[in-house]
Amino acid sequence: MTLEIFFEKFDLFADAPNAVSNIRELVLQLAVRGKLVDQDSSDTPASVLLEQIRAEKARLINLGAIKRHDTDPIVVDETPFCIPSSWVWTRLGEIGDWGSGSTPARGNQELYGGGITWLKSGELNDNQALAGSEETVTELALKTGSFRKNQPGDVLLAMYGATIGKAAILAEPAVTNQAVCGCTPFEGVTNKYLFAFLLSQRSNFHSASEGGAQPNISKVKILGFPFPLPPLAEQRRIEAKVNELMASCDRLEEQQKERNIRHTAIARASLARFADAPTPANLEFLFHDSYTLEPADLRKTILAIATHGRLVPHDPDDEPADILLQRIQEWRAGLQQWYQLPTESEPLRVEGDIGNSLPRSWRYVRIGEICLSIVPQRDRPLSFSGKIPWVTLPCFRENSLTLNYNEMGLSPDEVARYRLRIVPAGSVLMSCVGRFGLVALPDRDVVPNQQIHGFYFSPELMDGRFLCYTIMAQKDYLEAQSNTTTISYLNKSKCESVPVFLPPIAEQRRIAAKIDHLMVLVDRLETQLAAYQFSAARLMEAFVSELVSVKD
Repeated sequence: MTLEIFFEKFDLFADAPNAVSNIRELVLQLAVRGKLVDQDSSDTPASVLLEQIRAEKARLINLGAIKRHDTDPIVVDETPFCIPSSWVWTRLGEIGDWGSGSTPARGNQELYGGGITWLKSGELNDNQALAGSEETVTELALKTGSFRKNQPGDVLLAMYGATIGKAAILAEPAVTNQAVCGCTPFEGVTNKYLFAFLLSQRSNFHSASEGGAQPNISKVKILGFPFPLPPLAEQRRIEAKVNELMASCDRLEEQQKERNIRHTAIARASLARFADAPTPANLEFLFHDSYTLEPADLRKTILAIATHGRLVPHDPDDEPADILLQRIQEWRAGLQQWYQLPTESEPLRVEGDIGNSLPRSWRYVRIGEICLSIVPQRDRPLSFSGKIPWVTLPCFRENSLTLNYNEMGLSPDEVARYRLRIVPAGSVLMSCVGRFGLVALPDRDVVPNQQIHGFYFSPELMDGRFLCYTIMAQKDYLEAQSNTTTISYLNKSKCESVPVFLPPIAEQRRIAAKIDHLMVLVDRLETQLAAYQFSAARLMEAFVSELVSVKD
């Protein structure tokens, strides 16, 4: 297979994660392995070229134009891949003059604001004609500091933090800070081939970096990095081919952007169409073969429509929420001695869009008015020797109402000894720290930790699944209401103050059943999308493997 055929078949794996960026990486890997263009027997071998480069380096050292940086010879075990017989392995320190910059004293204003471009690592961005900078320095800064004076055509490489391996070719004279290393390639090494090689080795530079909070790759390691040197004429052919293929990648990227814009517009229109008329007949707008809606957007739309009374028909024979709420209050009053009731809060005002959309038989309430809070113990038990599950945040499952129980369980004696609170089976558990909108209906009695709030209710008066879906629909509200210190959280009062719609109990059950049905369809769609992306990625891997293995 050739790269041309690979590009022609792009549609087969266009939906693979990072498809175009992976193609760019493939082009670079083929380029530095000698597999992008044909070798020409009339080219001067790289072994002869390397001797010329070494002679030029020695001449510049003798003139005092550059400093001596000795490197060890390459050994076979160091070469990471095979190269053509006309190529030769050397080191980056052998093919150019390298040096880094510095940062002038921040407290001295005389050193900043001059006419000299001063680049930091975050400004490189793989640019082949880099000009301009966020900050400039003065001639005084150059005189009093330690800077390498980089010239147009020099190649820059980022050495620090998240930008390690970013590269650029200068279009103007510039200096850099200490996080950037500049290189003037010796005659016989083109800057664009060096630039392509540096880009191809970004992951290896990251692997070679050291340090904790601010990892870096030192200048010494850069100088010692193995470098595959092709004949000079082949370097130029590689440059031209890389430019041609990168331009093709640019076109593919633009095509993907245009397609994504079209699909996004269709998806929004489909979601809006269904939201305006959420009937079974309009389900085809959500699950259609000609376009794909994001599963997260589908779930959010379904929950919003359902919890605003627009997913299932209303039945005038249902007991209205006014009467239901009175029955809930009577139930709560009978349990006051056992459960902690929320403090009085202001009645919810039903205004604007909410008021206009609220069905007549529904009410707008706070969750603390229809449930009883079970506030967990803040301390972790010292022992676990029983079968009552200890529930923590990792037990929750995204987009699911069931729990993944861990192996830790408590005995009744431990529950009493550590003064823990048991949440009865069938109650609603809600995350109140960090990952808001996670809910569960445990199928057994559990003891939650301090990251989880429990809501106990009468199953005759409230449907647990409907209540869970209502909380899931309020994810954005929960995040907006959270307190933030080192981590976002909701205190007891805010948990109990979450506003929810209260339909008749019969309608709650119809809504929950309909949501269950639709969520199964969304789960199925998500699985299909994942399988399609996986297949596209595997197909791309197979094509890449075939291309990289050619001539090995």
